[in-house]
Amino acid sequence: MAKRFFEAYNETPDGTQCHRKAYITTALGGLCGLISSAYSITHNPADSPLEAVARVGRFTFTAAAIGAMFGLTTCVSAQVREKPDDPLNYFIGGCAGGLTLGARTHSYGTAAIGCVYMGTAAALFKMGKLEGWELFATPKV
Repeated sequence: MAKRFFEAYNETPDGTQCHRKAYITTALGGLCGLISSAYSITHNPADSPLEAVARVGRFTFTAAAIGAMFGLTTCVSAQVREKPDDPLNYFIGGCAGGLTLGARTHSYGTAAIGCVYMGTAAALFKMGKLEGWELFATPKV
């Protein structure tokens, strides 16, 4: 399923159709948040069903917001800078996602570290895409 999201994201050039890219990154972020909340509830059971629902919502919506900020910032940065295939756009988008996480946790430290790590990971992802690396390797039969 994640492979489909990445393929759909890469179908359109960077800096175009920002609404579509933001939708895809929001859905991918929400999916990651849902998976992480399932692990959280499985390994650390909630005391009540209401607490479990609150934890699922907190994880899912936070991850979806990070994905949305990444998608919008990356696309707008590519449009403003007029350099659609630049890894710096992805670094800026990842940094915006990290700042969103820091705002959610009310922590400047989390925002700074999230900015650096998410920005670096996103820039490396873009560099790998430009150089032909495979995120999901094709099976060799």
